[in-house]
Amino acid sequence: MAMSPREHIEEIRKKKFKIREEPDPKNEDLHHAVNYLSAELYAKDVHFLMVLIQNAEDNEYGEGVQPSLEFVITSRDITVTGASATLLVFNNERGFSPKNVESICSIGRSTKKGHRKRGYIGEKAQPYIFSNGYQIRFNEQPCPQCKVGYIVPEWVDDNPTLSTVKEIYGGSDSVLPTTTIVLPLKPDKVQPVKQQLSTIHPEILLFLSKIKRLSVKEDN
Repeated sequence: MAMSPREHIEEIRKKKFKIREEPDPKNEDLHHAVNYLSAELYAKDVHFLMVLIQNAEDNEYGEGVQPSLEFVITSRDITVTGASATLLVFNNERGFSPKNVESICSIGRSTKKGHRKRGYIGEKAQPYIFSNGYQIRFNEQPCPQCKVGYIVPEWVDDNPTLSTVKEIYGGSDSVLPTTTIVLPLKPDKVQPVKQQLSTIHPEILLFLSKIKRLSVKEDN
């Protein structure tokens, strides 16, 4: 019998990161290495919205699906992490598979074309992913049990709940796209992200072969 998404995350935490066991002393060095890599990526302030658009362009879509990508920024901190704002990214791709999830819990591995799935992790310090039954987040702080941050998945039951995400997307009765990425934004990133959102023009669709609908809005 196949594991549920939650059981799969528990298996990754137990087998890969040895949670509930004595931490490997090398894990602290691993955390510092990943922390350095993340800081380097974060400091560059790259146009990560274009990276997310390219992610969506590279994704696979079901037959009969009109590929779409939607950005929603809200001034509410729905993650309760102390963020100044939250960016939500909605994409109706096929969604994350167990193999995709395992790849983003590793360094230097990817199962997606062009390493696009890793962009979700690299660009933001604490992303949340809701996809195909997976409800996970990655914390920049080292996990108390294994001393590693950034690549250790944590199951998300609330903050945010799926009902909160649905309300922002289109109301409590709305059906969410297959994949939702929630990115809590640090104070110094809010204006740059808003600026990037404001510079996305409809003409960009002319250069995309898959994405047929691109939406940007602010929820306040």
